[in-house]
Amino acid sequence: MANAQVILKEKIEGLGAEADVVKVRAGYARNFLIPQGKAYEATRSNLRHVENLKASRAKREAEELEAAKEVAAKVSKLRPKFTLELGQGGKAFGSVTSLDIHKELEAAGINIDRHAIELEKPIKKSGKHEVVVKVHSEISTILTINVEATGEAKEEETEA
Repeated sequence: MANAQVILKEKIEGLGAEADVVKVRAGYARNFLIPQGKAYEATRSNLRHVENLKASRAKREAEELEAAKEVAAKVSKLRPKFTLELGQGGKAFGSVTSLDIHKELEAAGINIDRHAIELEKPIKKSGKHEVVVKVHSEISTILTINVEATGEAKEEETEA
C-alpha cells in the first residue's frame, strides 16, 4: 500500500488542520487533496512554507475562540421555558430533549451544533435544570432551563 505525506492547507475533518503534515494514501492525495487545493506534497521546499500556514492557523483558532466566548455568554444569559403535560399520577407526556433545547436556541438566534448540548437523558420533571453546552472544544457554558408542568391542578381538583 503506497502512502504519501502531504501538508494540509485547510482544516479537514478527521484528518487535521492547516500546517499539519499527515500521511495519507497516495491515491487520496493524488486524486483528491492536491487537485482540490486542500493540500500539497510534503517536499523540502514546501516544508519551508509551513510556518506561514501555522501563523494563519493560529489566527483562525484565535478568532474561533473569541466567537465561541461570545456565543457562550449569550447562551448563559438565556432562560428558555418549556411546558410538559402531566397525566394521571403525575406522569409526564413527553420530555424535553436536546433537540427541543436546540430549537429554542435557534429561535433566539444562536446557531450551535445540537450535539454540543450535553444532556444525559431527556428531562421529564418540572423545575429548573442546568444543561451543559459545549460551545468549543475549550469552552463550555451552563444553560439554565425552566420546565413547567400543566395538568397538575386538574389532577388535584379531582382528588378533592
